[in-house]
Amino acid sequence: MKRVFIAIKIEPEQTLLRIQASLKSALGGERINWTDTTNIHITIAFLGDTEEEMLKLLSIMVSQKCSEFGKFRLRLKGTGVFKNLRDPRVIWAGIESNERLVKLFEIISTGLKETGFKIEDRSFKPHITLGRIKSLSNPDNLVSAIEKYKEVVIQEVPVNEVIIYESILKPTGPVYKVIGRFSL
Repeated sequence: MKRVFIAIKIEPEQTLLRIQASLKSALGGERINWTDTTNIHITIAFLGDTEEEMLKLLSIMVSQKCSEFGKFRLRLKGTGVFKNLRDPRVIWAGIESNERLVKLFEIISTGLKETGFKIEDRSFKPHITLGRIKSLSNPDNLVSAIEKYKEVVIQEVPVNEVIIYESILKPTGPVYKVIGRFSL
């Protein structure tokens, strides 16, 4: 059994690294688990615990869906939080509205259902997780830190492949191991 997700890898450029460093500095006294810059990605689908025999079916399906799709570009823009500012859980960098990204999500989701995978039934909100909030003593610092980058264009991202990852949870944070890479 492997804990699996499908994602687009993001190679962080200077602006993204600077924004995360600035947020870390502004929120230094808070209990936040910051995303390691080598783990930055956009999740297409989180599958959770997956049987080994299903991984082969998954790889075949993702390969088929991606081979016909074609490369595209997207733009990272702005920062914000999930759940909300009164009860924040995740600090994120946003993705500018992108029809090709939504279409990729839709064809992979359809493929997952057709292949027998159970996926979360919620709307697709593409983002990059910068940090997970454990507790917050000063919410005002969070608000001002997030507001500072709310409308900033962060970077252009070429999307050339989709990756199936195994997420191995460790006390120091998750380790992502590539199971398969699938060119668009």
